[in-house]
Amino acid sequence: MAGKPLRRVGKTRIVPFALRIALIFSVFMLVSNFATNYINLTLHQEALVEQLRLLLVENLKELYTYAGNQYEIYEIQKDLEQVKNALTNKATMTFKNKGSFFVMVDPAGEVIAAAGSGAEAVGQAVLETLLQRQNQGTDDGFLSVRTEGKEYVFVYKYHPRWKAFLLRGEKLQEFYAKSRQIFWIVLGLIVVISLLLTWVGLRLIRSATKYLQVMTESILKMTQEQRLDIIDLRGASNDDITFLGAAFNSLSSTVNNLLFIFRKFVNKDIALQAYREKEVRLEGRERELTVLFSDIKSFTFITETLGTDIIKLLNLHYDRAIREVLNREGIIGSIIGDALLAVFGVLEGGKNKSYQALQAAYGIQRVAQSLRDKMQEKKQKLLELKQSFTEEEERLLKAVMLEVGVGIDGGRVFYGNIGSYERMTNTVIGDNVNSASRLEGLTRVYGVPVICSEYVKQDVEGNGYGEEFLFVELDQVQVKGKTEGKRIFWPLFRSQIDEKREQEIKIFEKALQAYYEGEWEKAEEWYRQISLPCAAVFLERIEGKKPPKGWSGIWTMTSK
Repeated sequence: MAGKPLRRVGKTRIVPFALRIALIFSVFMLVSNFATNYINLTLHQEALVEQLRLLLVENLKELYTYAGNQYEIYEIQKDLEQVKNALTNKATMTFKNKGSFFVMVDPAGEVIAAAGSGAEAVGQAVLETLLQRQNQGTDDGFLSVRTEGKEYVFVYKYHPRWKAFLLRGEKLQEFYAKSRQIFWIVLGLIVVISLLLTWVGLRLIRSATKYLQVMTESILKMTQEQRLDIIDLRGASNDDITFLGAAFNSLSSTVNNLLFIFRKFVNKDIALQAYREKEVRLEGRERELTVLFSDIKSFTFITETLGTDIIKLLNLHYDRAIREVLNREGIIGSIIGDALLAVFGVLEGGKNKSYQALQAAYGIQRVAQSLRDKMQEKKQKLLELKQSFTEEEERLLKAVMLEVGVGIDGGRVFYGNIGSYERMTNTVIGDNVNSASRLEGLTRVYGVPVICSEYVKQDVEGNGYGEEFLFVELDQVQVKGKTEGKRIFWPLFRSQIDEKREQEIKIFEKALQAYYEGEWEKAEEWYRQISLPCAAVFLERIEGKKPPKGWSGIWTMTSK
């Protein structure tokens, strides 16, 4: 598909069918034309070598005669240097390429005259071969030699008067330069023409396989979005490709409903695992996660008051509360009546897990507050009409005013699938899961909407989100079933803390320190100065009392 990047399914690159066909034909065209051009070059070079040989023979004949004339001059003037210069100049005049050379070397290896790059090296390199041929009765001929990484071809003839060999040759690389340049120009033209024809062919093939591309695009999109859909085949021709698309649509309609139901009952990570691995196994592993536990307060009263209608109220609440979890990369661990267990950190990527859990916690609180506001608005409208409510109506109105508490803890837990291959469930197990439930229970004691552990505080502050949240230490408690005390915190958005609350928090912190140190009278004075909901529980504990013997600052809870 020209102009579009190749897509992948997993690690497999998806090559468009039309492009594949066009590329195959392009490769065949290029290989065929390249081979033809190369064979033509080879044959052409052989013909060039034959022409070169004839040219070199003619030049050598001329130089041979000239060398004889110069020998006569040498015998008269006895000026060898002048003769050398004359021979060199004469040879240079016959050169047509940069790689041309001439050399006259005697059997002892002494170079009498030389012209051209590498001439002396060639003469000395082939001298032994020339002497061997001379011993066999051959005084002239055609040879090639490779020296210093370069290949030369030359003709030679022995000059009896000079008692030396005359060599006239060419460097093959220079001699072939023009033909090779033509070869690459032709090859470039072949590539351009092949690409142009490939583009034309690709457009023709794409036109013929248009709906195959439509099907591929649709299926790739379905694969990425993990859903099945119907391929739009309107206007498709009556051929095998269209029939294939129609068969897929029929299968899609059958499977899509089952897949839709499956994803309603499992978490996103399990759906992804099933999609990638084609199965869901009974397995799990220890992971560091953050666990959120939300519970509806006074649920027994609500159940007794609403009866079976409580299902409608719960669904109204959970429909929005669960969205708060999912929108912050959390997953639903379980829903048991009024309790919601959510886990953060299972899905890859995204923001810090504890930060997301805190955002979800206050999102759930906003959901509950929104529901209470709507119910209060309806109550006011009814009150305008009726003027008063019966005792039963007051109970119903009170029951629908949902309030929730949220506890958050984190750490190493077991996360995975348990059960059997006949029926399994996805779950999270660990001490921190139970701790999150206990922390939710403490929201009723301290009168705050959200309580988290020290792990959550450190995880948020240690990952760059400390400026957004203020963690107010509430107490050190030893919950039921535990043997050690644990610091608990009330997380607050710094942006929502006004000047008055900020001052009250500072007083609360001083009162808490005095409370830890056993100075209960001083702590009581400070607690009475603030209106924070968590101050009331401390006044109830210490009002008019002294710390018990062996006071460690840890409050032991006697109930869950």
